[in-house]
Amino acid sequence: MLATLLIVDDEPANLALLRQILSPKYSLVFARSGREALAAALKHRPALILLDIEMPDMDGYTACRLLKADPLTERIPVIFVTSLSDIGDETAGFEAGAVDYIIKPVSPAIVHARVRTHLSLVSAKQLADSYHDAIYMLGEASEFKDAETGTHIWRMAAYSSALAQAAGWEASACQQLALAAPMHDIGKLGIPDAILHKPGKLDADEWGVMKTHSRVGYKILSKSTSPLLQMAATIAHYHHEKWDGSGYPDGLIGEAIPEMARIVAVADVFDALSTVRPYKQIWPLDRVMETLQSSAGSHFEPRLIDHFVRILPQILAIKEAWQMRVAERKTPI
Repeated sequence: MLATLLIVDDEPANLALLRQILSPKYSLVFARSGREALAAALKHRPALILLDIEMPDMDGYTACRLLKADPLTERIPVIFVTSLSDIGDETAGFEAGAVDYIIKPVSPAIVHARVRTHLSLVSAKQLADSYHDAIYMLGEASEFKDAETGTHIWRMAAYSSALAQAAGWEASACQQLALAAPMHDIGKLGIPDAILHKPGKLDADEWGVMKTHSRVGYKILSKSTSPLLQMAATIAHYHHEKWDGSGYPDGLIGEAIPEMARIVAVADVFDALSTVRPYKQIWPLDRVMETLQSSAGSHFEPRLIDHFVRILPQILAIKEAWQMRVAERKTPI
């Protein structure tokens, strides 16, 4: 299916030229004024708009600002195509919300290159939005299975991102971890309710079933080739491994455990200890931190525990923010 472009210009000759340049590769819609452009954008929802600036009824700057002010059209990228070439004109265009600027008379090669580049950026953004949507839907699925898990996954994802930043990860990697970490326990969708919600200690057979959630989660998530879901699959698989090799499912030791899983392990246990679960009450903070620190070198990588202690005020601020959000959700409207 061809991408739809909206071309706006009050001069028929300019519309004809852009038609000649772009029609072989794109589906084209035309408008001859700013007002027509607004109506066409709402009707056709184009992937991109090529917009003239100097038009009689409404100039391009005004039309662009109105497009960006409407939630239905604000995400459509706008490229100004104009004879105005001063730096001040370009600055005004970018301030109005345009993503690019093409000077008339246009070059077919430049027009194709700019359109192709910005449509690629739109596709990348749509793909990222799809990942976000998938993650939130998986989170909602977890809430149907276990309401506590539903809020747990978002808290511990925020803790994980903060700890990764403290450990020296780049901002983009921390953001990706924040998106991948919520899926660490997705395998619990395969655990029977009688085990998942048992209000007491699991027996040996029940515990054996519970431990399968790490492999189930990996099996679900590893089917995707996207880097984000591959990260999520790795975390699901290994977040119950322990630094000394006593964890599951593979008994990995030390740095053989992927760092992303080591980070999530700390965040996961902190959240489990500091919140109510079917099998326990909330632990006091000093007991939680004593447990984490005493487990450094056995359950957790010591370096990560040192970082976690250092950023504890940030962790507690995240915890408080989530408590407020949960309280607001429970308040009748």
